[in-house]
Amino acid sequence: MTDLAIYDMDRTVTRRATYTPFLLHCAMRRSPWRLLLLPLVIGSMLAYLAKLVDRGELKEINHFLLLGRRRSPAELEPLVKSFADRQIASNIRPGAVGAIARDKAEGRRVVMATASYRFYAKEIADRLGFDDCIGTNSVLGLDEVVHAKIDGENCYGPAKKRMIDDWVATHEISPGKIRFYSDHASDKPVFEWSDEPVAVNPHGKLQRLAEERGWRIEDWG
Repeated sequence: MTDLAIYDMDRTVTRRATYTPFLLHCAMRRSPWRLLLLPLVIGSMLAYLAKLVDRGELKEINHFLLLGRRRSPAELEPLVKSFADRQIASNIRPGAVGAIARDKAEGRRVVMATASYRFYAKEIADRLGFDDCIGTNSVLGLDEVVHAKIDGENCYGPAKKRMIDDWVATHEISPGKIRFYSDHASDKPVFEWSDEPVAVNPHGKLQRLAEERGWRIEDWG
């Protein structure tokens, strides 16, 4: 049996969301002219709020606008590394660092499960000492080029629970006690599945849900 500690990333481990900042980071360093497309990015976000596109489609649209239709891993590697450097330096909650150290000291396998793209989230996870990273995957073509298209599901809401289940099955893990940390009510399926749900800096719906269910609440600063 393997005890697990599973962490959401954006606004749980990190103070702020990372997806749009990552795309802006790439645009500024690789193709600054793409910043002229920001009105279209804002338009896509308004389309999402109007429920004309879902979260996965929004991700694909903004990836296409700010990063391009196709990028080679060699092009992405320095961008991913420099972005991860910035996140570690200024965007990590102090409480997350302490929780990771505590879980590792208890012998838990420490796993990040995030809706952000895995190809950059894993770089952040590795630097923080995570053992594994589950995230939204991008299509990698036969030419080994990363495409502005999600491979499989967007790792969000019920899909995150399904992707964790797939990861457990693929790695042939027999889970023991499962501790799960997140800041958002969209992770309710994983909260309910875990043995030790921990609401991190919750507000609104998650705050109410945690209080109703008696889930532990932690302030990570």
